[in-house]
Amino acid sequence: MSTEQLTLRLTQELSGQWTIPILLALESCRGRFTPMQHQLQIAPARLSDNLKRMEENGLLQHLSPYERRHPALPEYVLTEKGLLYKEAAKALQHTEEKLGFGRLSAKAWNMPVLLALHYEHERFQDIRHALQLVTPRMLSTRLGELHDLGAINKLLEEQPRPTFLYQLQLSSKPSVHQLAQNLASIL
Repeated sequence: MSTEQLTLRLTQELSGQWTIPILLALESCRGRFTPMQHQLQIAPARLSDNLKRMEENGLLQHLSPYERRHPALPEYVLTEKGLLYKEAAKALQHTEEKLGFGRLSAKAWNMPVLLALHYEHERFQDIRHALQLVTPRMLSTRLGELHDLGAINKLLEEQPRPTFLYQLQLSSKPSVHQLAQNLASIL
């Protein structure tokens, strides 16, 4: 698998409202459920669902009562894969701060779309092919939102037949380029 494919897959797996905040909060909360819930201001059921999903994806390990600091309190630790994803989460968070459009990674597919544009996939079908699992409707929605934010340009190419091209806004290019480099160095 190429570096491009790996970075796109990594950002896809980190997309979503809670994945990055949980990865970044886990250490400061010492892996404990209740402190994490309070820090993130998340409903217990939602936190539990996200932790289970992250455990199924191999990012976290739910400690047994014998491994915990307190046997009655749920506790989690990052796996080796989770530590790698935490570094990627830091890179994504840093990029979001530099771009200044808020938490783009909170919505699925935003960051993968930006990276696909960085890798010069400009046409709708090329972007869709690069992202593999994205539906046409979701891709269209994310491209529209990113355009409305001012993160990307939407250009009409008239020849050979009218079609839209999508490109990173000039101001977005350095940050997304740095993200691609940071993610490639982590992998």
